[in-house]
Amino acid sequence: MTISKRFAILAERDINKETFVEPWPEAGLIVADSPYDPQPSLRIENGQVVEMDGRPRADFDALDLFIAAHGLDLSVAEEAMSTPSLQIARMLADINVPRAEVARLVSGCTAAKLVDIMRHMSVLEMMMGMAKMRVRRTPANQAHVTNFREHPALLAADAAEAALRGFSEVETTVRVARFAPFNALAILVGTQTGHGGVLTQCSVEESLGLRIAMKGLTTYAETLSVYGTERAFVDGDDTPWSKAFLASAYASRGIKIRFTSGTGSEALMGHAEQRSMLYLEARCLLVVRGAGSQGVQNGSISCIALPESLPGGVRAVLAENLLAAMLGLECASGNDALASHSSIRKTAKLMLQFVPGTDFIFSGYSAVPKRDNLFGGGNFDAEDFDDYNVLQRDMQIDGGVRPIREEQALAIRRRAALAIQAVYCELGFPPISDEEIEAATIAHSSDDMPLRDIVPDLAAADDFLAGDKDFVAVIAALQKHGFDDIAGNILEMGRQRIAGDYLQPAAIFDKDFRVRSAINDANDYTGPGTGYRPDGDRWREMQNLPQVKPPQDFINDQLGEPIARLAELGPASGGTHQEVIVAVGPAFGTALTSTINGLAHEDVLEAILTGIASEGMLARIIKVFHTSDCAAIGYVGSHLSGSGIAIGLQSRGTAIIHKKGLAPLNNLELFPQSPSLTLESYEHMGRNAARYALGVKTTPVAVKIDNGARLRLIVKTTLLHRRETEEVRDHQLPMELRFDWEPSLP
Repeated sequence: MTISKRFAILAERDINKETFVEPWPEAGLIVADSPYDPQPSLRIENGQVVEMDGRPRADFDALDLFIAAHGLDLSVAEEAMSTPSLQIARMLADINVPRAEVARLVSGCTAAKLVDIMRHMSVLEMMMGMAKMRVRRTPANQAHVTNFREHPALLAADAAEAALRGFSEVETTVRVARFAPFNALAILVGTQTGHGGVLTQCSVEESLGLRIAMKGLTTYAETLSVYGTERAFVDGDDTPWSKAFLASAYASRGIKIRFTSGTGSEALMGHAEQRSMLYLEARCLLVVRGAGSQGVQNGSISCIALPESLPGGVRAVLAENLLAAMLGLECASGNDALASHSSIRKTAKLMLQFVPGTDFIFSGYSAVPKRDNLFGGGNFDAEDFDDYNVLQRDMQIDGGVRPIREEQALAIRRRAALAIQAVYCELGFPPISDEEIEAATIAHSSDDMPLRDIVPDLAAADDFLAGDKDFVAVIAALQKHGFDDIAGNILEMGRQRIAGDYLQPAAIFDKDFRVRSAINDANDYTGPGTGYRPDGDRWREMQNLPQVKPPQDFINDQLGEPIARLAELGPASGGTHQEVIVAVGPAFGTALTSTINGLAHEDVLEAILTGIASEGMLARIIKVFHTSDCAAIGYVGSHLSGSGIAIGLQSRGTAIIHKKGLAPLNNLELFPQSPSLTLESYEHMGRNAARYALGVKTTPVAVKIDNGARLRLIVKTTLLHRRETEEVRDHQLPMELRFDWEPSLP
């Protein structure tokens, strides 16, 4: 059997570590358009839904009953259901149709109708729809902060850095459930160190989550999972009504609440009922809306690999995000769980939410390394911060993250670690040592932290949860130890819970604790020139990456004192004997003194002249002033050379061997990749030029091809060429140069 080397290499690509399967509708392994999905229908009699999506009321399951009673606006339902799905799809993509008009119709659509609308839309059209239907005008982002060792100082430090980086929400979870109150405490203290007003949650079992919230340690929750089939709900020991009740319990305590759903969960649980993933997700979203939640975390979430194994899986994930926005729900649009081994594929998936913007582009950007993320990895993590910031800058898109400097990170991490140390000390918890503070300040992961004895930590966490101490005790501890600003931020978070303004749809806080929500920051996108655009201070902040340098810095590396051994002799004349001319650019040895890869010009000249001399050939050096073009420099040199052979040399190191009689852009040898040229290359170049002048057959200089050189150095190339071009004198004739050197030949 013939083995293809190309296919063998392709087989090792990251993309081929993944699983791809054919659709199997009977098992729910189909993302949309299952042959078993119902057709849209709705019949209302005496103000009551008596048929929905082909099912009579007598056959309604729990979800049907809940949706019919709470999930549909019956005042607009008949109009919505009679409006062709294609027409609504066109309204979604049409910038001339206001968001409110689409939302009005959608509020009366059944699950099957919602899916039928999506059936008509491409990914591009869905992105246009998302840009318009997003609830909050200003996009934001949520971070995951966890660590495998559940170390409080590291949790606080990472949470502080995440807040400083601009995340509006920070979520933690647990490896050991009993750590929940301490983990929640650590990220509360950490976030309010980095940026007052960051919302926090601890993702745990729902009743435990509510107890932690009632202690004032968290300010939002999104652990209320809903499912698209009755049996999946039953397996979760829940119903739509119990979820609605729990949501109201959170809200009554001033806790912002989002539900969680996502394509694929029902198939994973074995209860898809032959329905497509998108249809079941549409049912979930109608339940969420009916339960009165202000938002939803969806986008397949931890099931992402399941829809991605199927055709159209990523499109379906975008569709479920759009459905949430259409229904007026805040959308935390996934991108949290690791979506692919392939960096290309995971980034392509992200772009579907990143480009149009969602309320929370990630429902958990891993602000820690993947190996420390207890949510199961992270599509992007702490090692991708620079990449993500560059994406924002590249596209002028606000992805909810800001660049920071290392010194800023170290300072805020240390302060957060010291603050949690003070709380532990004052409340009688197992002490956090100074060694742990220093480690947390500079740590990348929990591998960098000293080991703690978790037994006393767990006992203290149990006592804290069972006792009457709450966030007020934390505030007092911080004030006693001089952390008044952090204490003030936590106190303000408590006051905001009483006010309840951040329970508005899609609410976040800005840095001054002002609420931004669908009420006072409603999405107003209606096409070009409208909606949210990063500008002013925010756009300047996005551009100000730590790795950005002033252009002049790239030129300064190539500057130095003019070469003392290089002097002008007078106007260059045509040669009358066998020779090789070395023609250099107008900045050579004066305005610029080294090549792009740092080779000193005088060393380059010595190498070239040594190569020419090694073949017994004479050389002259001329400086060309009227052009900075490499081919033109070599062309001029060849016409002044007695042999008709010349080397043209730009100041940045690009070179050419030219022969008189050839067109300017034709040549004997071209050396365009100057970063790859060494002194040995230049010496070989001189030797070959001499051999051409002697009429001796020669093998072209072998040079390294570096396909990444242009990517790394095109800016520097541009700036160096610009500097050389500044030295051009249009009417100045070439000058002959003297170079004091002694050839070191064998």
